[in-house]
Amino acid sequence: MKIVTINTEKTQNIFDELHTNFGGKVTFDLDEYTLEVQNSFAEGSIMGASFNDNISYVQFDMTFSTDVRLDILNVKSSPIYFAYCSKGNLSHSFGLNGEERKLKTFQTAIVTSKQNQDNVLFFEKGKKTKLTLIIVGTEIDAKNQNHSLNQQVKDTFFENNLVQDFFYIGSYNLQIAEKIEQLNSITQTGIVRNLLKEGILRIILAMEIQQHSDDLHAFANESNGLTLREMEEIKELSEFIKSSPEEAFSIKALSKKSGLSPNKLQEGFKMIHNRTVNDYITHMRVLKAEILIRTSDLNISEIVYCIGFTSRSYFSKIFKQKFNCSPKEYKFNLSSLAITA
Repeated sequence: MKIVTINTEKTQNIFDELHTNFGGKVTFDLDEYTLEVQNSFAEGSIMGASFNDNISYVQFDMTFSTDVRLDILNVKSSPIYFAYCSKGNLSHSFGLNGEERKLKTFQTAIVTSKQNQDNVLFFEKGKKTKLTLIIVGTEIDAKNQNHSLNQQVKDTFFENNLVQDFFYIGSYNLQIAEKIEQLNSITQTGIVRNLLKEGILRIILAMEIQQHSDDLHAFANESNGLTLREMEEIKELSEFIKSSPEEAFSIKALSKKSGLSPNKLQEGFKMIHNRTVNDYITHMRVLKAEILIRTSDLNISEIVYCIGFTSRSYFSKIFKQKFNCSPKEYKFNLSSLAITA
């Protein structure tokens, strides 16, 4: 087993230590670090950056050839770690003798230690693991302590001056996975990239805190939610609909394809997309129509037919709800912009 020790919460120092242990090449651009590794020990990338309010993140997208133990030594400020596993799974314990708990795909975890215990992460060899770790420092700015994000996060989880270790594993959440994909798909550079990343990261942090609140409420009401297999089926079904929204889908056919009951389908789509199945299909059709208006020479009637609608008036109505203008006006505005460009 490879043992790696992190004795800091500063992003630059974290990457210095990871680079020393994993090898590879580190690049730096406007407070964002990337470590690319491809050797006999490991393959993949680690990204990270620091932002305002003492917030930073480190994202592992790695496959190791041997088991890896990452010891994150407890620093004086005792930061709170918000973790989300997008691929694979890994384990956590407080110190080497603590209980080992597994974080599975699509699960969140919130972790901090108030007893000088180290946070220990275990990565399994040969298993591609994608972990996003948001680090919120708990040192409070004395000039703005009542309104700082650090203080609000601290109050949320330690309102009673908790002095013991805190560990929470959340239920499965695919919405966070989609938001992390959005974080990783940013192509802009410089300050624009930095601002977009900070904005999305704050949304992810809010979603993880909301997940904790929802789980407490669900536990109080003995709600079962969805299993990991059911979540994976819903995600796969969502991608299937997104790739071919023009198909004549039915709840019965989708239920058969996924092996889930109609009720589970609706529950999953409401949980993940905040839409019913039919609303999601309609939403994907409208998005594809917008792409066709922008990129093809088809007229509106042809586009209506191509995306699976039978009524042009109905299509115009829902398109206007989404884009605040009719399809014809949208196409005209695009043409006007092309002429003036």
